[in-house]
Amino acid sequence: MAAGFICLAMVYVGLVVPGIPFSIFLVGAAYCFSKSSERMHNWIYNHKVFGPFLTNWTEKRIFPTKMKYVMVAMMSSTVLVTWLITSNINIVIYSGLAMTAVALWAWRYPGSLEEYERKVSNGKTNDKI
Repeated sequence: MAAGFICLAMVYVGLVVPGIPFSIFLVGAAYCFSKSSERMHNWIYNHKVFGPFLTNWTEKRIFPTKMKYVMVAMMSSTVLVTWLITSNINIVIYSGLAMTAVALWAWRYPGSLEEYERKVSNGKTNDKI
């Protein structure tokens, strides 16, 4: 349960601090609460902001397109700020490569319910991704 609250705190930090992802911590918090507290698990799934994201991710592996764009913008600004502050090309390259890998991973998933339904009707499922 403590890990769930730590992840939940990181979700709120990630919502306001550029460069800190919140979605992975949200999924982590949901997982931790599912193992420790039914009340907190129900709360996070019924939350007006977090609930739809978690439900769509859990049931259909939907990663909203708007969140993908925000994620790429935050990652890009983080790489730029890292370059401006450190001028260390190695740090910029390695962090940029890591962020690119995360972005490519996220863009593999459908961004909306419509896109998900179109994939399913074409015989493609997220289980194969």
